[in-house]
Amino acid sequence: MTPPVGRSPLTEGFGFEALSRWPYPEAPELLAHDAADVLLLDTLHAWWGAGHPGGSVHGIDDASDDGGPGGGAADPGHAVVVLEDRHGALTLPLLAAGHPVRVGQDALAQERSLEANLGRWRAADPDAAARAGALHRGPIDADLVAGARTVLLVLPRSLDALEQWTRLVAEHAAEDVVLLAGGRDKHMTPRQNAVLERHFASVVPGRGRSKSRVLTARGPLRGRPDPFPRTAVRELPGVGAVTLAAYGATFGGAALDPGTALLLGPLAAALAAGGPKGAVGAPARAVDVGCGNGTIAVHLALLAARAGATGAPGREGVAVVATDQSADACRSTALTARLNGVAELVEVRRDDALASFPDASEDLLVLNPPFHAGGTVDPRVALRLVEACARVLRPGGELWCVWNSHLRYRRDLERLVGPTRQVERDRTFTVTVSTRR
Repeated sequence: MTPPVGRSPLTEGFGFEALSRWPYPEAPELLAHDAADVLLLDTLHAWWGAGHPGGSVHGIDDASDDGGPGGGAADPGHAVVVLEDRHGALTLPLLAAGHPVRVGQDALAQERSLEANLGRWRAADPDAAARAGALHRGPIDADLVAGARTVLLVLPRSLDALEQWTRLVAEHAAEDVVLLAGGRDKHMTPRQNAVLERHFASVVPGRGRSKSRVLTARGPLRGRPDPFPRTAVRELPGVGAVTLAAYGATFGGAALDPGTALLLGPLAAALAAGGPKGAVGAPARAVDVGCGNGTIAVHLALLAARAGATGAPGREGVAVVATDQSADACRSTALTARLNGVAELVEVRRDDALASFPDASEDLLVLNPPFHAGGTVDPRVALRLVEACARVLRPGGELWCVWNSHLRYRRDLERLVGPTRQVERDRTFTVTVSTRR
């Protein structure tokens, strides 16, 4: 059984409308919170009201282990663990009510969004910020969830991500942990229930509200085998069999993305023909923007190794810089590089939209952009990356891009980067090369 859920002080007094989506694209119709966030918090409050340990309906004063307000270290079970809070809509109301929070986010953009909203909230109400619960942020790992008695999870699109994080909670949280996993009805499927049921003895769907729902999981089933990282062997043009690896939150898992597969052939041919070159005529270092499981980065590194290229002067030893905002994607790419013997040629960097790269610093960028934000198709997500590529490319540098043909990005590529030509196309994808003007 689950307790009845109504509106709670956690949500009634908090100004969700003040939250920003930055650095994600902003638009009047796009909000930094949704009804599922509100329902998760209200469900949590209902569990506390029913006597579940690990919190108080009136707020608690214990500090977390990062030395926040109140001083000292708290029982880790008192802190609410929040996983995948997109913009702070879960974390900030809990802090405002005096609850310590331990938050983990796979996406660097989510971390940046939470940090920005936290800063604005503290500046707008210093007195409330001084009374806030302590905040600890870290990777989504065993240390983050160890001993937790209450966990809030925004249901991810990926069943693999859900599997990885659900198992993590079941293995390392307290025996009496309550895992509350919430989402919008339109993005929820019975398969999510099935994932939770593999790791918890009881999974109960809550009553829907505002087209949202919360799944309550209790009774962790420990000792289940860890299926991650997953691996798969695929044939890549010019290099042969490659082992791809993926942790749970890596987009596409260990599969060979069909758009990437279309891109690799013409890109390999262009590199074999001698271009593009760096600023001093040496083979250009490549940057894989959004590296995922490392297919593109490792393909380029293997080609460079076979050609004897070791990077541009001053960058010897690195043929490819692989970037992704996903922590799991970065782990996956690093493992894929190790499994294929090119770890020394691939620098893996967790980065959001090339923020760590100087202007006009690179000669060759490769991009297979996402076209959705969460469960919503949004072309602005890809255009944000194209704009970043335009900033980072040197004049004359090339952006190789593969995209869903129906999205018709060519005009945007020409506007943002420079002259653009099509080099490959099939029924679904288009591969283009844009030269920085």
